[in-house]
Amino acid sequence: MKKHNAIWLVGLLLTLAVIIVPIVFFWPREARAVDDPWEHVPEHTGAEHTDHTPLLPGPYESPQEVTHACLECHPDSAAEVMQTTHWTWESEPVQVPWRETPVTVGKKTQGNNFCIGIQGNWPKCTTCHVGYGWEDANFDFSNPDNVDCLACHADMNLYAKGYAGNPVDGVDLAAAAQSVHMPTRDNCGKCHFNGGGGNGVKHGDLDESLYFPSANLDVHMGRYDLQCTDCHKTEHHQIKGHALSFAVEPGDQVQCTDCHAKKPHADERINDHVDTVACQTCHIPATALKDPTKTNWDWSTAGRDDIPEDHFTYLKIKGSFIYQKNYRPEYYWWNGQTVAYRYLWGDEIDPSKPVLFNPPAGSIQDPQSKIWPFKIHRSNVPYDTVNNILLQPKTVGEGGFWVEFDWQKALTLGSEIVGLPYSGQYDFTESWFFYPQTHMVQPKENALQCTECHGENGRLDWQALGYPGDPMEWGGRMENR
Repeated sequence: MKKHNAIWLVGLLLTLAVIIVPIVFFWPREARAVDDPWEHVPEHTGAEHTDHTPLLPGPYESPQEVTHACLECHPDSAAEVMQTTHWTWESEPVQVPWRETPVTVGKKTQGNNFCIGIQGNWPKCTTCHVGYGWEDANFDFSNPDNVDCLACHADMNLYAKGYAGNPVDGVDLAAAAQSVHMPTRDNCGKCHFNGGGGNGVKHGDLDESLYFPSANLDVHMGRYDLQCTDCHKTEHHQIKGHALSFAVEPGDQVQCTDCHAKKPHADERINDHVDTVACQTCHIPATALKDPTKTNWDWSTAGRDDIPEDHFTYLKIKGSFIYQKNYRPEYYWWNGQTVAYRYLWGDEIDPSKPVLFNPPAGSIQDPQSKIWPFKIHRSNVPYDTVNNILLQPKTVGEGGFWVEFDWQKALTLGSEIVGLPYSGQYDFTESWFFYPQTHMVQPKENALQCTECHGENGRLDWQALGYPGDPMEWGGRMENR
């Protein structure tokens, strides 16, 4: 009888083991306690605002007078701004692997595949500079009175910038000065939503729809009304963030984990992805959700009179365009910080291949890299067919392409200003510019599901990313990851 009971007990235990062990090992496991994101977000109580109406009575004859008045109470502010790349538009000299001597990198001296470059074109390009009067190469970067406090702090219904960064005609400087407050999306967006020459042109994930977004457009700005500075935290006017578009060195980057837990999901199977997949890849399935973004720009067709003009397809001064809504990102490894290369004026190109202005640094072998979503702007830009270097045209003002529609003259003048050799022979070549998609974060219910990446017609090109195929089919991780 005792032997029978023992056999029965062993059988019961084995049965329970068969039932319980799979549940323990395969049931979705709870992640560690999730941080409270609101602990890391500044609280906007209104107490930080001071009514400046009695402090800045005016009148002011020039914008520099406004800045001078601001500095009476904020004596260090201009000096702080002048130490930022918002003011300098270039980095400190850095050593890069493809050059023998240190170089500076930034909008001040480098090119892009939108409006190509600012040198010689200052009055138009510097409309969004945080200063007054940068209209030529002789702008005084050491004069604190030229710092534009109003661009970041005034009510943008009362203030606007124009030629060379000066206020547009008719602005009531006293009213603008009296309206100052902490920066809002309206302040940041006036430049960053319209970079590259218009609304939504450049980034894909930044456009004027973010002034008053719905939760489905951007969960942070729409549902919770976050301001840019809630994530891009600022100290002494140094704004947290690192632009892949012009930087080549690591910087103080905004991270999702500034507010959220490193593994925030209840399901550990999803948490397992965060070692190799950026949060943005799943939570930003598309950008340009409301306003279209420019994805292609062909400068070679500019100057023609036989193509009907339309903002979204063709402008005589700029050429042909393609805009897209609901833009599906392209996916690349990126370490979240730097570029593998940054095209510098004078670098030799291979015109049979696209010129990559700023390819992200990263690979499947790099443990710091993750799969990120990018918008790629593809553009045909001018180059010297003898020297095999890209060329920057002069577009603005006397002799500029936008005035005379003469490529030969515009490229000759532009090359002289930049200091590039020019053979007199030119053509156009394809170029790519990479923009990581970090805004327009969707509510969690809109995040990508498993089958959108894994399975037939998934959006990820696994072999291009370095995998032998879909990891779901061959069993998981690369050993070197």
